[in-house]
Amino acid sequence: MRLANRWKDYELLDASGGERLERWGDITLIRPDPQIIWNTPRSHPMWNRADARYCRSKSGGGSWDIRRKLPQSWSIRYDDLTFAVKPMGFKHTGLFPEQAVNWDWMRQRISGAGRPIRVLNLFAYTGGATLACLAGGAQVCHVDASKGMTAWAKENAAVSGMPADKQRWIVEDCAKFVAREERRGSLYDAIIMDPPSYGRGPGGEVWKLEEQIYDLVGNVAKVLSKQPLFFIINSYTTGLSPSVMKYILSCHLGARWKNAEITADEIGLPVTQSGLALPCGATAIFSL
Repeated sequence: MRLANRWKDYELLDASGGERLERWGDITLIRPDPQIIWNTPRSHPMWNRADARYCRSKSGGGSWDIRRKLPQSWSIRYDDLTFAVKPMGFKHTGLFPEQAVNWDWMRQRISGAGRPIRVLNLFAYTGGATLACLAGGAQVCHVDASKGMTAWAKENAAVSGMPADKQRWIVEDCAKFVAREERRGSLYDAIIMDPPSYGRGPGGEVWKLEEQIYDLVGNVAKVLSKQPLFFIINSYTTGLSPSVMKYILSCHLGARWKNAEITADEIGLPVTQSGLALPCGATAIFSL
């Protein structure tokens, strides 16, 4: 497992009984996590003093129990990157801190490439990977179907001081955008995919990652340049193990670039109280 262990403004204080105890800057939140199936003693004092807790409803969904008045949003930093976070519906805050281990890897690969790099970030959310790639010196096309999330990502890029001339922001269905880029002959040296496990399109069409990821990766691979730097897929879907995603990348890219390295593993966060690591998803990486 690769750990995102360089945070200063974020800390996973403890994990027990289906919940995370987290510090986001100087604000402490409790959020549900289905992978935390152990019931260790909640001896950390902040369990009783957290500022807010997300409570699931038996009928589905849930809501935040705000115990101390919180700002509408607040900023946290990761190295020279700045992100706005806030309690959102369905337990999220607008940032997945475990992804920092991938941000570091991407930024290093781009800055060390010795050539201009064009990055396509699909299902790009609030722009964590976009900012990391911009900071590495890449030109980045950020694509997400949500107008609100894209606006949030643009704000993160602005407050982080990212170069405006290297940013391209697209609000569109990712598959449709990729198909259009293929027709135009537009190619990218690096591709990042962080697709949701489940969702519905604007026309009510159902998206299930397990059913569509194989064909989607094949279509996206068509816009890779002749000398790509990397192709990364993230997954939070239990049924898609790291080995499954590695197999998919190998099927679509392994024959085309026989000298490539294709790896896959879990990513996670260190838990301060226990000294152990919480698994937080999986990443498969193709790199040349």
